[in-house]
Amino acid sequence: MPANRSFSTGLLIHCYQNTREGFLIFHTVDDCLVFFTYFCIASRRHHIRVISLCLMPDHVHFIVTADTEQDLSAFVRDYTSWFVKDYNHTWHHSGPFFNTPFGSAVKRGDKAARTNIIYVGNNPVERRLSTSAEEYRWNFLSYYNNPSPYSAHLVIRKASFRMRSLIYEIKSMHSKGRAVSYAYLRNAMSRLDSVEKNQLADYIIRTYSVIDYDYAIRFFDTRVNMLAAMKYNTGSEYDINETFVGRSDTIYRELSSYIMMKKGIKDIHDILDWDERDKIALANELHTRTGANPIQIAKFLHLKRSRQRLLFQGFTKKSLPQMR
Repeated sequence: MPANRSFSTGLLIHCYQNTREGFLIFHTVDDCLVFFTYFCIASRRHHIRVISLCLMPDHVHFIVTADTEQDLSAFVRDYTSWFVKDYNHTWHHSGPFFNTPFGSAVKRGDKAARTNIIYVGNNPVERRLSTSAEEYRWNFLSYYNNPSPYSAHLVIRKASFRMRSLIYEIKSMHSKGRAVSYAYLRNAMSRLDSVEKNQLADYIIRTYSVIDYDYAIRFFDTRVNMLAAMKYNTGSEYDINETFVGRSDTIYRELSSYIMMKKGIKDIHDILDWDERDKIALANELHTRTGANPIQIAKFLHLKRSRQRLLFQGFTKKSLPQMR
């Protein structure tokens, strides 16, 4: 850990990770599920209590308590390295993906804890990915006392043979401390229909989840109070400098839909292997068709900062917003 990083045993610690070059990391449900399982396995290994977690397209927020600085550092090191190794192997990338060191801030007192829990839960609302904190799948709030908030209720004894086989395998992997890898998930999902895919995603989340909802709720007395607080307040974070590009992250959904429809791409990750010249040509097309912020397009396509000036003919360097 950096020498100047603050740490206090037993107090909430807000941690923040963003990606190198600002690249998007969570393009698909698979990205989120694989990351989530590595994250949860690492938290158990290092005895990290997870109070809140939110996966945004290009960054991650989580609130935890830890016994020691070393435990927290080892936790982040392990899930980051495990996930990036799997991601790079699957999508033919190389090198680190997250910025280091990760950001963190200790929250002293109940008021600071409450405002931070609200801030993390509301991150997708601020970026217009949802109209309420609970609506967003990847802050996991909707999984409290609801095993299948985004799918039809799963009755295992009535499920198809293929579904029951996958459930048995996932239970076994979880009990052995193994995450759900990209290779496994791609194979599993290919055997299911659309209804079953959503059921399996919810099943994986509830099986692996380590989020201690009750610990967060106690700062508000009840869950109803917590959700009401998120509805009427945005929360705050003064200790970690979080900057954004563009007004909304919904544009990433639009870019993905356009590419898959117009280019016949089945998996959005396939474009990340394209030659840079082809990416730049696509970037120009996306800007023309969607009006998206140029730097958001660059982040989406994994174009490096050094290539910004080549993105759009007719844009001056001065007119381009700075990538974080």
